[in-house]
Amino acid sequence: MEFLTYVNDMLTEQLGEFGPLIVVGVLGLFMILVTVPLMLNQPEDPLKKLQRSNTAPKKEKKSKKDQLRNSGRNENLEKFSSFLEPQNEDDLSAMQLKLRQAGYQSKDAVRFFHFAQFALAIAGLLIGVLLITVFSSGEEELTGQQMAMRVLIPGGIGYFIPKYWITRRVAERQEAITAGFPDALDLMLVCVEAGQSMDQAIVRVAAEMQSSYPDIAQEFEVVAYEMKAGKDKDTVLRDFGTRCGVQDVSAFVTVMIQSAAFGTSIAEALRVYAGEMRDKRVMRAEEAANKLPTKMTLATMMLTVPPLLIILVGPSAKGIMEFGKGGGVDSGL
Repeated sequence: MEFLTYVNDMLTEQLGEFGPLIVVGVLGLFMILVTVPLMLNQPEDPLKKLQRSNTAPKKEKKSKKDQLRNSGRNENLEKFSSFLEPQNEDDLSAMQLKLRQAGYQSKDAVRFFHFAQFALAIAGLLIGVLLITVFSSGEEELTGQQMAMRVLIPGGIGYFIPKYWITRRVAERQEAITAGFPDALDLMLVCVEAGQSMDQAIVRVAAEMQSSYPDIAQEFEVVAYEMKAGKDKDTVLRDFGTRCGVQDVSAFVTVMIQSAAFGTSIAEALRVYAGEMRDKRVMRAEEAANKLPTKMTLATMMLTVPPLLIILVGPSAKGIMEFGKGGGVDSGL
């Protein structure tokens, strides 16, 4: 008991009022970082393996479906699926769609995303503790609110970094798809007019656009694989528009579905829509060019007006100040 009192007094003297609490928090974080890898490497229980092998025949089909669905997944993350995945199906689907729009097609993308949030939040808390214990030594004593802010702010920043990264990736990828979509339509029109089917044109576009616009090529490649797998073409095209998240692609999907439904020529629909996309790209370039003078005007005013005022007004201001000092001296005499 005396030893614990001595340790408590020593920590209070060295780290301040919340010294024991800080040490307990650091030890807790250290235990988490140590136990998580041990739990990931924990071997499977033989009893559970025996129970799984003796599963009833009624569940055999379901287990095969689960194996196909979970094939290629990280088994270590599978143990923490309830913690690393939203339990609500709508939230899980929305998160999967956002990650696919960002270009992450892996089955474990949601789990890696939440694991990154958890790991970066812990790293931020550790950085906050270091800011209090190491870098604040010798300074004035911090209050409880200041200590909490220095610990929680880095943890919050670490938690929101993955969200910010995914949001930026979605915006950049949508811009890349928008930029490459007119060229993809022109190439698809050439393939269709050359006598190829829609499926063959999509495969050719995915191969040819890989070097110039890899994002739109990847999406066309997914569409080609889904069509080869026998999925309904309308469903594939709708998923393509939803996965891209670009209004031009969604409109193209609608045009293709309506053209197939009414029996009109796909080549004619592609020709008209490709022309509209080219005109729209020119309009976007003109819009960016028209915004440039305004941006340059603001930058020019901020960079040139203050030096110009200093050059023009500076000598007069200096003369007035010297005149005031001289007048004060004369009046004193």
